[in-house]
Amino acid sequence: MAKTMTTQKIVTPSAESLASSARAAQKGGLPPVHLWNPPHCGDIDMRIARDGTWFYMGTPIGRHELVKLFSTILRRDGDDYVLVTPVEKVGITVDDAPFVAVDFNKRGDGLEFETNVGDRMIAGKDHPIRVVRDPQTGEPSPYVLVRANLEALIDRKSFYRLVELGEHAAHAGAQWFGVYSDGVFFPIIPSAELE
Repeated sequence: MAKTMTTQKIVTPSAESLASSARAAQKGGLPPVHLWNPPHCGDIDMRIARDGTWFYMGTPIGRHELVKLFSTILRRDGDDYVLVTPVEKVGITVDDAPFVAVDFNKRGDGLEFETNVGDRMIAGKDHPIRVVRDPQTGEPSPYVLVRANLEALIDRKSFYRLVELGEHAAHAGAQWFGVYSDGVFFPIIPSAELE
């Protein structure tokens, strides 16, 4: 008697199946993506541009509620970004940071940022601000940590507003120009470079 072998075909989930699984997993608040460890099903043709626009198969996702839904199941695994549900995990492309901080307001002694998908966080010990400078041009790229290794690029208008709040302070044995939020100083540029 001859045995027949069956091969199991791995199907890459679609945006629709991911959205359906994400809706089912939500019970108010952010889903516990850090607890889920489903099999990796490959990569999906989804990309987050530097300006925060989400694309699916080369076309911008026009429904803001769908983008917000996908943002709740986004996770960073090492250097890779994945959308994860209890049953599937797929890789996506992120050009820079997955979110954009589009505004901030003073809240007591803290700076509360808001992202393009509605996340809010007060910069501080748990949500640090960091500034990376392009080695060729010196142009700054400022970020704030949103959650679990996911950062937001602080948009230009918000960064200019931050600079207006800046002051000089000692940091790591040198004088820096930066901002305070929630009792923490975040350096932007060495003071000597401003002279």
